[in-house]
Formats: sequence, C-alpha cells, structure tokens
Amino acid sequence: MTPHPTVRDVTERIRARSRDSRSAYLQRLTEIRQRDRGSDRLGCANVAHAVAGIPASDKIKVVAERAPNIGIVTAYNDMLSAHAPYQGYPDILKHEARRLGATAQVAGGVPAMCDGVTQGTPGMELSLFSRDVIAMGTAVALTHDMFDAALLLGICDKIVPGLLIGALHFGHLPTVFVPGGPMPSGLSNSAKAKVREQAAQGLVGRQGLLEAEMQAYHSPGTCTFYGTANSNQMLMEAMGLHVPGAAFIQPGDATREALTREAVRTVLGHAAEKPTFAAGPPQAERRPLGGQRGREVPSVGAWKVPPIGELVDERCIVNAMAALLATGGSTNHLIHWVAVARAAGILIDWNDFSELSEVVPLLTRVYPNGSADVNEFQAAGGPGFVIGELLDAGLMHEDVLTVRPGGLREYANIPSLAGAPSEEHALRWHPAAPSGNEAVARPASAPFNPTGGLKLLTGNLGRSVIKVSSVPDDRHVIEAPARVFDSQSALQQAFNAGELERDVVCVVRWQGPQANGMPELHKLTPPLSVLQGKGFRVALVTDGRMSGASGKVPAAIHVSPEAAAGGPLAKVRDGDLIRLDAVAGTLTVLVPGDEWAERETATMPDSLRTENGHSLGRDLFAGMRRNALTAEEGACTWL
Repeated sequence: MTPHPTVRDVTERIRARSRDSRSAYLQRLTEIRQRDRGSDRLGCANVAHAVAGIPASDKIKVVAERAPNIGIVTAYNDMLSAHAPYQGYPDILKHEARRLGATAQVAGGVPAMCDGVTQGTPGMELSLFSRDVIAMGTAVALTHDMFDAALLLGICDKIVPGLLIGALHFGHLPTVFVPGGPMPSGLSNSAKAKVREQAAQGLVGRQGLLEAEMQAYHSPGTCTFYGTANSNQMLMEAMGLHVPGAAFIQPGDATREALTREAVRTVLGHAAEKPTFAAGPPQAERRPLGGQRGREVPSVGAWKVPPIGELVDERCIVNAMAALLATGGSTNHLIHWVAVARAAGILIDWNDFSELSEVVPLLTRVYPNGSADVNEFQAAGGPGFVIGELLDAGLMHEDVLTVRPGGLREYANIPSLAGAPSEEHALRWHPAAPSGNEAVARPASAPFNPTGGLKLLTGNLGRSVIKVSSVPDDRHVIEAPARVFDSQSALQQAFNAGELERDVVCVVRWQGPQANGMPELHKLTPPLSVLQGKGFRVALVTDGRMSGASGKVPAAIHVSPEAAAGGPLAKVRDGDLIRLDAVAGTLTVLVPGDEWAERETATMPDSLRTENGHSLGRDLFAGMRRNALTAEEGACTWL
C-alpha cells in the first residue's frame, strides 16, 4: 500500500530535519559494529570477570565456541504489579538460549516506579526524570560490552521509553522487548471512576474507596485501562520490537511463556513459523533510511536480525505516532517519543503529531476513551487489528525493518498456543481482522472519529496538547474565567471549600520539568469531573502532565514554555477569560494585546522552589531539573 500523502510528507519532513543528526548516529553504529565480538576483543581479565558468575558450560560457549551471548536488562520488582511477573523470566530466557546453542546473562536491572503508588505524592516529582535514570541504567548494564543481542524486560510508563532510549545508545545490538501482559479484568474502570468522584464529594469513605481500588488493581499484570503502560505496548508492536501479538496476553496464560521463549528465538534469528498473510517486501530487501546494513552480529538462525539503531528510523517513529493517534493513547508519549526519537538522531515535534492526527482516524474505544478495558480490546483484535487497518489504509509504512523476518505484516496477527510452551513450534498466528467487537475496535473505513485522539493547541498561552478522544463533543470548546493555583493541593482545597462551583478554567502552574519535574496531576481528575457532572463548564490548563488515563474533563497540558522558565502561564491572573478551543486548536487568554504585553511575569515563590527541591530524594534530581529541555523537546536531561 502506498503511504498516505500526509504520512509521506511528514516522514520526509522529519527525515530532512534529521539528516545531519541521523547520519552522524548511523556512522557511529557502523564504526562500532566493525569491532570484534566482546570475548575476542576484551582483555583476558575483563573476559574472566564477565563469565565468572555463569555455569561452566556457558563459559565454554561464550569463550571457546563464540556462541551468541544475550544481555538481559530487567525492570523487575514486585512493587509494580505489571513487573511482578518478570521475577522468573531470566531463567526462562536463559533456558531457551541454551537450548538454541546460545547463552544469556542478566546484564543489569533498572528502577521501575509505579505512578499509581506515587500519584499526588512527592515521589511523583521523580517520575518523569526516572525515564532518563532508566536509560542510564540500561547503558550501565549494556556497557559491559560482552553482548551480541539484548532482551529488555519492561512495560510501564517511563520504563519502556527509558529502556528504548538506553538501547538506542547501543544501537548496534539486535534488541527485542519482552512484555508481561495485563492483569485480568476486575472492577470496571468506569465503576472505579464513579467511586472516586463519590469520594471526592465525601459520599464514600476511605474504606469504601480502598475496597473499590483493590477490586480494580488486584493481581500481577498491567492496569487494564489504556494509559501510558498499555500505550507503550501498542507502540512496541507498531515499531516491530515485540514478538507479534505479545502485548496483551495475560501473565497467567500458557501462551505467555511461549511468547517469552519466542523472544529469544526472535533475537537470535530463529523465529517460529510465520503466519499466513499477504506479505510486504521481504525483510532482507529492506534498508534503513540514511545508511547501509553493517556487519551482522553472530546468530544461530537462518536470517539476521537488524540492529535496533537501524530498525528505529524515521518511518518506524512515524508508525509509532500513527498507532498512538489511532488508539487515543497516552499524552505522555508526546514527550517520551520525542526523546526516543532524539536518541536515534531523529528530530520530531508536536506539529508532526498534529498533522498526522488530521488524517489518522480513531479506531478504538478503550477506557478512558470508552468503557472497554485492554482485555476487551485484545478480544476485539488488539494491536494486530489496528496495525492491519493502518497498513491497509496507507497510514503506516510497511517497508520498514522489524525484529521478524516477515516484517510489519506479521504484527497484524494474534498468537495462539499449538503445543507445550517450551516446544519450538508451540505458537501459531492468525489474522486479527475482522474486529471481534466493533463497539471497541472499528475498521479504518468506519472509524469512531475521522481524526486522531490527540490535538495540538497554540495561542498566546504557548503550545500545549489535549486528549480529545475521551472528552465529550460538547466540551471541546470551553471559555470561562481563570482561577490560578500554584499546586494541585491548592486546587483540591478550593474544591473542598466549595469555591469552584461555577464555570472555571483552573490554571495550575509551576508544574513543568524545571519547576518540579513535571508530575502527573491525576488527583485533579475526580474533583474536576464532579464539577463537570454538575453542569459547569470547566477545564484544566497546566504546564504539568496528566495521567495517561486522563479522563473526560478538557485539559490543556504540557504548556510550553513552562511558567518557571518565564512562560505565559506566569502572566495569568484570577478572573482572566481563557478560551480552550480543541476544534480550532487554540489556547488563548482573552486579554487586550497591549495589556498582556505589559503585564508582569510572576516568578515561582522561593518557598515552593525550596519545598520542591528537598526531602524524599528530590535533592538528588536538582541537576535534572536545571538541565531539562522543554516538554516539546522531550524534557530530555542528557542533551
């Protein structure tokens, strides 16, 4: 399928913008891939240290037989329900590697914060920057430089972007991401949201709220709403970095172990039997944009897996953007994927997202964009259905590299178990289309909305984004007086005091990367939803973030430049009339131009800056706050 003209034009614009940085990146990859393999190149003492902790049979394979050695980077902990299943994964991966004549070592672990635990606490101010800590942790693990390929174990909000950024700094390695799957459905997301709103009004006490929350979040696996964690998994499929269809198979399903083993076979070029489908160009005929394939790493399989730095090119990034828009995914990815792209020498911005959003239709209704959860989405066809529809409509590039020999068309399928999980040919795939439930997933010919789920807003308050897919149509335009807050707790106090019982645009400033690390303000969703439910026309405007599951209240978020950097939000005063227009794509304060130009820009109170910079680990992140780029530049701290 020929790419849609807009998809083609956006891709070419990104390619032209990135020409110098991408070329330099690929040149570095070419140079590093010309080296001898690790155990031949490193000094004898270095090699001895590297293999001292592994079984003697593995030592022989690494040193004497020169078998492929896979580096495993794991984000396992049991604080994070999504990552709890990873505890036993290294043993499964090592067993499969040995069976195929290779070896695998846990190169290192990375931290993994649960935003659900830290919402509304000082810990949330470390959340965004933990992405770059994870990237650095990935680099620390892989810099042992003994590996011929990598398997990355991570799922949730900052963990996948962090692992991906880190891996792209080792872009010479073939790399596969290994997911863990969602928890079984519990209390529905809509029922949970209702209890939260009742609690915000004092109609439900702490015990009732706790019971509801524990019915919703009840077992190992990802949360079942379509937030940042599950958007991550959708994007990994769209970029061709998973075993096809691995994203949303539950941890307790026998297919999950087979998919985990298949990740080893995939990264070694020993992929299981491909499904039957109308294939695109053979993988061997594809080439990365801007470069040539370099020396291949050792592989036990019949074909060579492309290094991740060549696989993730401009087309791959655009495919991820299209998948995000088609599913109404997390707004966090308008920050994270800018940073991911930069790690591969690719420069994207919110204009690119906005232009794609005008032609990529909304194909799914998964909470908060609908009532279904990710398990129902999977039953309706899941990522495979969406990818197939986008490919057929020319809204994704098919001529891309992936970790599989059949290319991106393999990802338009759903896996099933045809034997014992440990058997080499245990998996089979079948087409994800047609949709199993058109109330959840629709074809591109009959979408829920002809445009994507995310929208860019511009105006005299700066540049921001809004997730329109979860906002009722009659709330896409809000014009109301401003009430300015310096923190989310101040807004909650005003709500509890009954001060917001009117049409109002709540401006919460000093929440950007340089101010306090740009926390998610998810605790504001229940009170603002209550006000909207009472018939008031309300909106949120902030330089902070919302949860990937931000709900039905219109929210202009990620406002850039942020207030702490002298951005326009620092000029807004109580009573200023603000117009948020998601239809026209504007965010403006309706103050006469000459008055606005002369108005003094407020500065962040010293007391607030001091509070944000101390206790509970925040002191250690002072350098990141100082060095962070803007949200639209990915809030990167390493550049």
